[in-house]
Amino acid sequence: TDFYHPNPDRLRDWISTPKANGYESLHTTVMGPGGKWVEVQIRSKRMDEIAEKGYAAHWKYKESSGESALDEWIKKIRELLENPDSNALDFIDDFKLNLFSDEMFVFTPKGELKTLPGNATALDFAFEIHSDVGSKCIGAKVNHKLVPLSHKLRSGDQVEILTSNKQTPKEDWLSYVVTAKAKSKIKTALKEEKKKLAEDGKEILERKFRHLKLELNHENLNELLAYYKIPTSLELFYRVAKGIIDVQDLKEFAIEKGGIKARTPAKQDAPVSLEQLVKNVRGSSDNLVIGENLERIDYKLSPCCNPIPGDDVFGFITVNEGIKIHRVSCPNAIRLMSNYAYRIVKAKWTNQQQIAFLAGVRLTGLDDVGVVNKISKVISSELKVNMRSISIESNDGIFEGKIMLFVHDTAHLDKLIKKLKEIHGILTVGRIDAA
Repeated sequence: TDFYHPNPDRLRDWISTPKANGYESLHTTVMGPGGKWVEVQIRSKRMDEIAEKGYAAHWKYKESSGESALDEWIKKIRELLENPDSNALDFIDDFKLNLFSDEMFVFTPKGELKTLPGNATALDFAFEIHSDVGSKCIGAKVNHKLVPLSHKLRSGDQVEILTSNKQTPKEDWLSYVVTAKAKSKIKTALKEEKKKLAEDGKEILERKFRHLKLELNHENLNELLAYYKIPTSLELFYRVAKGIIDVQDLKEFAIEKGGIKARTPAKQDAPVSLEQLVKNVRGSSDNLVIGENLERIDYKLSPCCNPIPGDDVFGFITVNEGIKIHRVSCPNAIRLMSNYAYRIVKAKWTNQQQIAFLAGVRLTGLDDVGVVNKISKVISSELKVNMRSISIESNDGIFEGKIMLFVHDTAHLDKLIKKLKEIHGILTVGRIDAA
């Protein structure tokens, strides 16, 4: 640089901060005699052998140095390989993403340097710190500013992770993490959670079968899998536990199996055919209008998807429980439409705005002084929304809340959620499908 002018924007110091694969070098670009920029790479013989020959050359010099970034990288690979719940395809898919990505350097609040792929997010950083930190992460502060988990980091950022003991990994996290470690840990946690929920679902199903005078044996289980078009018993039990499959609907299955003949009441009204019931419901219209003549029609808003005006919905005529209203996006919709198309009734909402429907909102944020008052002000004063209940729990400076309130339609609910997100200190706001 005493003889040629360097370009300060093109200086790369890979010696102070080596790449994760062990590469070390000093790169600079200077203006040559002919007026052209020339890149210069400066490295020792050891550095050059590692750069040219790859990882194998690293071990030639290992005895003369302590643990390097490459050792740390290999330790991560070993950790992924030793994961009992991972498989070869998942490992290759996750691992190859990090082989061909650019890198960035970010810092912990204590100044510790961390190397991440160029498009890493705050959640990737959390898992880089520790698996438990990543699993409990609910947000982050980047350069002292509050950001969501999906926030993409930049080189030089200082990142502080916010955690809650009640947080658990979510499936949508996989859509914005990029490191192999984060993907592997999230998938493992989701599998473990699914197994636990499946055990609960199996107990729920066994109790329901006993109530219906049926036995949950291998034969009935296989028929139930075929009935719901589900590939495995684990998936079936999981859906039962999550409420995706409503155990009340098992009466249809039990009737086909002959398990509840003795439970029929002694006195019954004259049977009405499903065709006649559909005709009575529809009248002269092809659509069931929800919100009009409520006392004349026996219907319920299904708790598995909790529809409100503005949602695309349909009605399903049950044997003993009237008509259940489901969202078109309900997890049960495809099964009901494919198995019982003749019981499906088109439905739409009335335009009467004075009718209010119960909906739920879940939110998390920083437990600052007055945050509950701000939430209440937005809901009650600004938007004039009536609340049925509100529950707030705080732990380690982070609060988690659940609010049940009455809204007119989805537009009303979306406006409310948008307003809540604008409150300083609020991290996440989302609709609760089931009440």
